[in-house]
Amino acid sequence: MIQLWNTLLFHPLINALIGFYKLTGNLGWSIVFLTISLRLLMTPLILPSLKISKKMAELSPELSKLKETFKNDKQGLVSAQAELYKKHGANPASGCLPQIVQLLVLIALFNALNSVLRPNGASVADHLNPLLYSFNQLTSDFNFSTRFFYLDLLKPDTFRLSGIPVPLPGLFLLISAAVQLISSKMMLPVISAEKKIADKTKGATDDVMVEAQQQMAFMFPLMTIFIGFQFPSGLVLYWLVFSAVSAVQQYFATGWGGMTPWLRKLNLLKS
Repeated sequence: MIQLWNTLLFHPLINALIGFYKLTGNLGWSIVFLTISLRLLMTPLILPSLKISKKMAELSPELSKLKETFKNDKQGLVSAQAELYKKHGANPASGCLPQIVQLLVLIALFNALNSVLRPNGASVADHLNPLLYSFNQLTSDFNFSTRFFYLDLLKPDTFRLSGIPVPLPGLFLLISAAVQLISSKMMLPVISAEKKIADKTKGATDDVMVEAQQQMAFMFPLMTIFIGFQFPSGLVLYWLVFSAVSAVQQYFATGWGGMTPWLRKLNLLKS
C-alpha cells in the first residue's frame, strides 16, 4: 500500500515541485505554480461537488418550505427531501468519492512539501535524491532559494513585537486565514435560509447541523492560523494559493454563495 501511495502520488508530486523549481529558481513560485496546476488538473473531480453545491443553492427555497411544512414530521421531511432531490436530479452524496480522491491528493502534496521544507539535518540532495526520478536528480551542492517576498519558507510566518511575549501571525498567514473564511462561507450558500427554518423549529436536528456549519466556517480560519504557528511558511503559502483557487472555482459554480449577506451589508453587492 505504501509503495502504491509513493508511486502514484507522493513521488510524482515531489518531482513536479523540483521540476517547477528548476524552471523558476524560487521555491515560493514553485509552490504557487504546483498548487495552481494541481488544483486545475483536479477540476474534473471537483466539478461534481461544485455542481451539487449549485443545485443545493437553487433548491434552498424549496427545501426551506419542506422544513416548514414537515417541522413536526421528521420521517415525512426525509421522504419529501428525497423526492425533491430525485425530481431535480440532485444527489448530495454524488460528490463524496471525488472529495475522497481530492483529500488523498492533498495529503500527498502536503507530505511532498513537508519533505522539501524539512530536510531533517541532511543535505538537500542527500535528502531528496532517493525520492527523485533519475532525470530529476540534484547535484551534491544544491541548495534551495527559500526567500519569497519577506518570507523564509523554512520558518513559520510569525513576528515578534517588543513587550509582547508571544509571536504574532504574519501577513501571509493572516491573508490565508481570511481567504479560508471567504472560501468556507461561499461553500455554505444555504446556511441563512436553513437558519431561518431552524429558528422556527427549536430543538430539531437541523438546529445542530446549522450551528455546526456556522461554527466550522469560522473554525477553519482559526485552525489555519494556529497550525501556521507550527509549520514552515511554505505550507502556509500552499494553503493560501489552494484556498484562493478553490474560492475562484466556487464563485464560478455558485456565485458568492454564503458571502452574499456580508457583501450586501458592506454595500459591495446590490440587493
